[in-house]
Amino acid sequence: MPVGTLGTVKAVPQNVLEELGAEIILGNTYHLYLRPGHEAIRRMGGLHRFISWPRALLTDSGGFQVFSLSQLRKVTDEGVRFRSHLDGSSHFFTPEHSIDVQIALGADICMAFDECTEYPASRGRAEESLRLTMAWARRSLDHFRAHCHEVPWFNELTEDRAPGAPGASPLGTWDRPRRQSLFGIVQGGTFRDLRRESAERLVEMDFDGYAIGGLSVGEPRELTLEMIAEVLPLLPADKPRYVMGVGYPDEIELYARMGVEMMDCVLPTRAARHGLLFTSEGRLNIKGKKYSEDQGPPDPACQCPVCRRYSRAYLRHLMHSGEALSGTLNSIHNLAYYLGIMERVRQSLSAESGAS
Repeated sequence: MPVGTLGTVKAVPQNVLEELGAEIILGNTYHLYLRPGHEAIRRMGGLHRFISWPRALLTDSGGFQVFSLSQLRKVTDEGVRFRSHLDGSSHFFTPEHSIDVQIALGADICMAFDECTEYPASRGRAEESLRLTMAWARRSLDHFRAHCHEVPWFNELTEDRAPGAPGASPLGTWDRPRRQSLFGIVQGGTFRDLRRESAERLVEMDFDGYAIGGLSVGEPRELTLEMIAEVLPLLPADKPRYVMGVGYPDEIELYARMGVEMMDCVLPTRAARHGLLFTSEGRLNIKGKKYSEDQGPPDPACQCPVCRRYSRAYLRHLMHSGEALSGTLNSIHNLAYYLGIMERVRQSLSAESGAS
């Protein structure tokens, strides 16, 4: 799932994401709450309309972003008081408020408010964090069930309601509602028994889907894999299972084959803006001097719009010239590469299922 924290997958227009086959993107509750504000987005018809995105949206609860503000937050049983990274203003997030913001944004998939445990963390610290996360999960779920609603969804464009027609939405008609969903988030640090306890208690609450959070926060990759393997069998196979914040291409293929249905990571676009491309031949640092006159495509095996049209030499030139187009083209390729991995895994699993 491409990450669009501020209502935009950085440097990549929404129509390009559609052409690449992205079925869902992420927005972030904390950032959109601060700017432009969830009530403003609600008044403009919700996040789908505001950013002109006609497919699914998932919003992170804001818990991880608040966790990142280690010097600017105070955690209590009731919630988290924090100072905005934008202007220093004081704000208070409770599980109920996080859910209210996500409902206002109109996310198809909302996330329960949780506390992410840092790495490394002591047993006592992980136990206390888990206590908070489980209490907040119950409060999130109760509030969501009492206040969630059906979000407007688009119908296919028709000739008389095409974009640009008088009174037409750029996305067509919006009279087919869909119910919002809420996922719980498994925490517990790097302690197997705490992870199992978290998963089992969340399953008892009966969320619409389940995420494994608190990973990719500095722990060794082997430990990440160990925690996923510990938790995954405990989560219902008939509901979505989501690992948050991963990962490199080989990791997402591995996790998908283990049974993870959903993953997200800023890596494809962040790496792209620094000149790192993921290819069938391995990682490629496009800033390298050896590419200065290389007329080959970034990835000879890739059929994305960038690889079909541009050379490595040109992408290197853009990077060294500081051109904004550099981040856009690099990001488009990396996203296409990631989405291509997931498509190949889907086809492989489907073929294996058919053969059995």
